[in-house]
Amino acid sequence: MTVGLTPPCPGAKRGSSTTDARTGTGHNGGRPQARRFSLEEPVSELLRGYGRRALTSFVRGLVQIVLAYTVNLPLFILAVLSLAFIPLGAGVVMVPMVFQTIRSIANQQRAWAAEWSGVKIPVPYRPEPEGKGPFRRLGWVLTDPASWRDLLWTLLNVPIALVLGILAAGMALYGLEGVFVAPWVAMVADYGWGPFWTLDDYGVVGIVGSVVLGAGLTAAAVPLGPAFLKVHALFCQSLLAPTREALTERVQRLTETRSETVDVSAAELRRIERDLHDGAQARLVALSMNIGLAEEMMKHDPETAQKLLAEARESSGTALTELRDLVRGIHPPVLAERGLDGAVRALALTLPLPVDVQIDLPGRADAPVESASYFAVAEILANVVKHSAARRAWLQIEHSGGRLLMIIGDDGTGGADPAAGSGMRGIERRLAAFDGTMAVTSPPGGPTVVTMELPCALSSPKISPSSETG
Repeated sequence: MTVGLTPPCPGAKRGSSTTDARTGTGHNGGRPQARRFSLEEPVSELLRGYGRRALTSFVRGLVQIVLAYTVNLPLFILAVLSLAFIPLGAGVVMVPMVFQTIRSIANQQRAWAAEWSGVKIPVPYRPEPEGKGPFRRLGWVLTDPASWRDLLWTLLNVPIALVLGILAAGMALYGLEGVFVAPWVAMVADYGWGPFWTLDDYGVVGIVGSVVLGAGLTAAAVPLGPAFLKVHALFCQSLLAPTREALTERVQRLTETRSETVDVSAAELRRIERDLHDGAQARLVALSMNIGLAEEMMKHDPETAQKLLAEARESSGTALTELRDLVRGIHPPVLAERGLDGAVRALALTLPLPVDVQIDLPGRADAPVESASYFAVAEILANVVKHSAARRAWLQIEHSGGRLLMIIGDDGTGGADPAAGSGMRGIERRLAAFDGTMAVTSPPGGPTVVTMELPCALSSPKISPSSETG
């Protein structure tokens, strides 16, 4: 009788390996088996990565070529024709439309340069004029130096995008053709054309050379493709970025608006101090006096003391309401908690007329930008309620091209003049502190449309969960 020994598994040979049924690991005499090392997985992953990068360069280079010849070239021709038609009158309307389209294409190119090559190209355009007349818009376009640089870029981008796009897109395709097409065609038929030499004249040497050359070009396309795209982005930056004169003008304008903002902030602080002194502070002083009198009269005249305490309670509620209104005027709590989206939706629900709200914000802006945007929207909506005699209003807020766009309209009587009231000028100063602009269209009889823009970046909604819609 054997004690303390585990009997061998039936059918197992002495010295043979067994496998743990739970873990799937093998063992031989209690010793773990050595794992096999294979190059197949890392090599396969490396090849897939090379393929993705080469395909990305191919697609982006092809996009630049297609854009240059299907969009840039026709737009340049149309721009020249519209400029020629100015004396005939048609160009007065055509020029702003064509140049606005060119600006949209240039802005898309700026976005691609930043995303594909890490080359940031600031937007250099002057703000739109307040009026929407055709001659005012024509002068705005023609007097902006950035318009002429855009036009030059539209022309020069055609040959430059062709060359650099072919280099970025063609290297991988050219190399793959040399590896997979040229050798095999040469072996079965006369290959008397194509970018590679006529391999049927070189036999095996030519076929091997084609494969080696094609593989080398395909491998070189991975680092060189993005390099060619970056060269194109730097070319675009040289024409589409602000010039030194434009930057100097912008700095001067921002300096002036910052000075105005400081003055406005000082006036706002004085207003808050005055409201506290004349409102909540006076009520709190009266509250303290009433409570003191009630304490003195509690023993001798309880009925009068009860009246004084009731007045004190009512006064405390009024003071609390005034303090809440004051805080809401400084920075509404809903703005901090739910962001611009939720705050504007909550504001629209308090108005005495229906407001169609459409907001598409993938994240939250910085707190000062949100505050300026909220109070600008609140002031415009307050003007709609007070002065427009409108039955309904609409509000659209979105973020596109690095700018926060806010459009507010109503079906009222129109005739709003930004220069006539201090409210509109205050909104302009508030927006100008952030390099923002405001344009008003309000013909007699309506409708009135106010467009406000603020350059800003939005944080990720994962970082700012309070950006959910209200």
